[in-house]
Amino acid sequence: MNTLSRIIRAEIAVSGVLSFARFMELALYCPVHGYYETQKDNVGRGGDFITSVSTGELFGQLLAFQFAGWLKKLRVANCGLRIVEAGAHDGGLAKDILRWLKSKRPQLFEQLEYAIIEPSERRRERQRETLSEFGPRVRWFNDFENLKLKIQNSKLAGIIFSNELLDAMPVRRFGWDAKNKKWFELGVAAEHEKFVWVRMSGPIRDLRFTIHDSRLESALPDGYTIETSSAAENWWREAAEILQRGKLLAIDYGLTAGELFSPARANGTLRAYFRQHVTGDLLANVGEQDLTAHVNFSAIKQIGEAAGLKTNFFYSQTKFLTQILERTLPDKTFGEWSPARARQFQTLTHPEHLGRAFRVLIQSR
Repeated sequence: MNTLSRIIRAEIAVSGVLSFARFMELALYCPVHGYYETQKDNVGRGGDFITSVSTGELFGQLLAFQFAGWLKKLRVANCGLRIVEAGAHDGGLAKDILRWLKSKRPQLFEQLEYAIIEPSERRRERQRETLSEFGPRVRWFNDFENLKLKIQNSKLAGIIFSNELLDAMPVRRFGWDAKNKKWFELGVAAEHEKFVWVRMSGPIRDLRFTIHDSRLESALPDGYTIETSSAAENWWREAAEILQRGKLLAIDYGLTAGELFSPARANGTLRAYFRQHVTGDLLANVGEQDLTAHVNFSAIKQIGEAAGLKTNFFYSQTKFLTQILERTLPDKTFGEWSPARARQFQTLTHPEHLGRAFRVLIQSR
């Protein structure tokens, strides 16, 4: 039994049962012992999963090209521009973006501050090492509140974005009791040397989803499972509120609310990844496997619109990157489309690789 397992068991001993959101928070983000704290090389062919960033530099270069176009339209006198990345992992994507901007858009680069939202000091150190060549151009903040203190009038002009962040935020898990026609919450308890699922007692508060068609709810099989993430929704709300002018962008695994309720997803979207394989036991390998659940894009889209943002784009990563590619072709500064670039683009956009798996939501003010 590792140290993280003992920490979780100690909390269970006090409360009797943990919400899965708390279990996931500890499993992934517990200081020193959580998965994202200890697993330095968990991305790429030798890690637990492959990301758009790990395919090569092209993903960051395409984003940089798009960001440069957006920022050019925002540039006004006496208005500092920022790119804010949350969930920067080891800083690899930031490096690809900043290198392209420095080389291809030097004037813009000199006016730009790149901010990273990162609460973990251990991950900050990894990012500082990766981004050392950019010196004071990059700054770190614990959260949006910390960033607000550094911005005039607590409002930001620029771009706030995340890549594969929201799907790693803690989720609550709910099951359907077909006999009694009601939802119950699934929690985690300790049984001998293992963690096990248990039905939590008491009424459910703050249930963050609804099914508008009662006939669909009645047809759900017993034990049908779904997840919600107040953490992801709150993050989007904070980002929308701080954005005075510019774009808010998320690239992530996700579905609409309607797609979440599907017979093909009777067990929900929560998955564990261990050495590039999906594992069946979500409660095993604590601190050694990744946990992820699809983003409810309908929920965060509505939150942004309620905060006054306009939805500009919600489609697949394939369509998003293809549209950027089309704009790079007449622009000689983007560089030659070498065979290596072409292979990267195919991996990023092909439906059997990363193209269909990821959705892109862009909102603006």
